This record gives sequence, structure tokens and C-alpha cells, in this order.
Amino acid sequence: MKIIIVLLVFVVSITSCKNNKTNAEPALKKQEEDTLVHLVDIVETQKKEKQLRSFNGLADTSFVRLADFSDDFVYDMRYATENNFLKAKVYDCAECYTRVKTAKALVEANKEFMTQGLKIKFYDCYRPNSVQFLMWKIVPNPQYVANPVKGSIHNKGGAVDITLVNFDGKELDMGTDFDFFGKRAYHDNMELPQNILDNRKLLKETMESYGFWSIRTEWWHYNLSAGSNDKIANFKWACPQENNETN
Repeated sequence: MKIIIVLLVFVVSITSCKNNKTNAEPALKKQEEDTLVHLVDIVETQKKEKQLRSFNGLADTSFVRLADFSDDFVYDMRYATENNFLKAKVYDCAECYTRVKTAKALVEANKEFMTQGLKIKFYDCYRPNSVQFLMWKIVPNPQYVANPVKGSIHNKGGAVDITLVNFDGKELDMGTDFDFFGKRAYHDNMELPQNILDNRKLLKETMESYGFWSIRTEWWHYNLSAGSNDKIANFKWACPQENNETN
């Protein structure tokens, strides 16, 4: 806050000087404008940094909102919309929660992707077990939805459904959309164009190097190996309109 106040005083000072020099040279005016833009950038960067949290002191099994720890991810939380295979909205609002250990691994994997001009985009993260029951009610088929009695690693906060996008937000071609249930989505389907196979390989090999494993039939699904033995959870995150703190 002190830094912001100092910057604002500096801005006011520049503006005052400019008013007293109505015949100032264009170069001086340009310099003043550039300074103002730079100061605004500093303030915005500080605001962004203050919003991010640290994993320090958090238990690996705690649940956290991923966006609180990194602003380098992209989100398209499909189950908070009707744009999914259920054709139904089953989340009250779009949020991506995971266990701390899952979040740490995701942040590190994303750093590596970013060195190649890419970012992780999320379709689904932690899923409350009550939502699993709702999904089972809509589609009671274990081929598409895990039986909620047994639960899914999504219900444990150790699974994510993801793809990759470039820095402009364009998705890499993975051959199918998210939640396409058919052979074309299988990892072992080699009857696909080489660019699709390369994109899937990049996603798979990088995620595996950070402790995740995939399932054969879904190119988008990744489980954290260290999260398989965690308990099924059923907490519900607070939506913004509820004006309620979740942690």
C-alpha cells in the first residue's frame, strides 16, 4: 500500500509539472507517458503477486484452490456448464481444487510446459463425492462414470482432466474433444495423424515425469501416483456469490 501511495504521489507530481509546461517538448511528454505506463505496470504486478499464496506450511493432503497459487493456468471447467457428455451442469460454479501435493506437481509440470510456449488447461479437478453420485444418477454406467460408492481419484483430489494450449489460448490438437468416449481417444491408438500423436506424447511424458499416470482410454485424464490412497472427500467449495471464505 505504501508503494502504491508513493507511486500515486509521483504521478500527481508529473501531472502538475505537465500543466505548468503547456509548451513542453514532445519528447518530454512521451517520457512522462512512458513513465506513467511503467508505474501502472508495477502496481498491477504487485497486486497480482500479493494475490498468490505459498505452499509453505500446508499439509500435502490439504485441499487448495489452484488459482490461488499460480496464475499461469487456463480453465474450461466443463461440469460447471452443460457443455459435457452429461449435458447437465453439476457444479454450482467453476473452480479447480486439488490436494496440495497434486497442486505442487501441477505447478512444476506447467513450468516445464511454459518453456515450450504452452500451458495446462483444466477441464476438471477435484470432484465432491456428492457430485459423483449426481453424475451416476444421470449416467449410471461404469464405462463413463465411476461408481460413487467406490469413488474416483477425482473425488480424492488427485486427478485432473487437462489439455495443452499455447500462450494465445489455442488448444493443441489432441484428436478429440474432452470426454470423447471412443477408440480415437485411446492412448494406444496409433492410427492418428503424427501431429496428434506428438501432442499426446508431449502431454503424457511430461506429466509422467512429475508423478502422474494416465489411463488407456482417455488422453486427457491424469492421476497423481501419490494421491491414490487418499480418502474420498465431499467438501463443497464456496462460490463467489456466497461471499464465503473456503479455507
